[in-house]
Amino acid sequence: MKLSKRLELVASFVPEGSRIADVGTDHGYIPIELVKRGLCPSAVAMDIGKGPLERAREHIREQGLEEKIEARLSDGLSALKPGEADTVVIAGMGGELVIHILEAGRHMWESVKEFVLSPQSELDKVRKYLEENGFAIQKEAMVVDEGKYYTVMLVKRGVMQYGSQAEYQYGRLLIQGKDPVLSAFLKKESERLRGILTGLEGQDTEGAAAARIDLKEQLSWIQEAYMQMESIPN
Repeated sequence: MKLSKRLELVASFVPEGSRIADVGTDHGYIPIELVKRGLCPSAVAMDIGKGPLERAREHIREQGLEEKIEARLSDGLSALKPGEADTVVIAGMGGELVIHILEAGRHMWESVKEFVLSPQSELDKVRKYLEENGFAIQKEAMVVDEGKYYTVMLVKRGVMQYGSQAEYQYGRLLIQGKDPVLSAFLKKESERLRGILTGLEGQDTEGAAAARIDLKEQLSWIQEAYMQMESIPN
């Protein structure tokens, strides 16, 4: 079993020795690999779907890890009890769903040491939610996997305060670290947005005017992120 670049990055964010709970485990690849490598003593592989959970169980059986990994039917964190996991992984879903899972799983906030999050959309909303609810992002990284860009965050209880939409959108730690994958993403995103803006030239509808305003605002955030990265010494 070989993890994808995305899942390998997610797995690398899990502190060694953690008992993990993997929310939306799907095939169970992350808990299986972490336990196989001796990095985690035990794991709970959770999914809301019976089909994905059965696939995870099958893979766990194939690896002979039934005594160390429990496959558990769960809507988010609802079936997890305080004290059962040190680290919770929530990856491979949209930002709104990540927020929903965290919000519905408040009973786990104080007992879990770290959350490893990898939202696939609406990262700005996730970062704002974390800030407003007493979480602090400790580490972030980006990776390109099969042409798509993914962000992974290590989150703990704490305090953080971001200063601009650019930081919510693209990640203060990624900007401050002059992350090369973020830099490539900003370049690609800028080109994409400028292409759309060019395509709207000459269109005088109300919708086109609103779209132009939105696109220019997004481009301003990219420019701000670029300027911050360039101002940081190597």
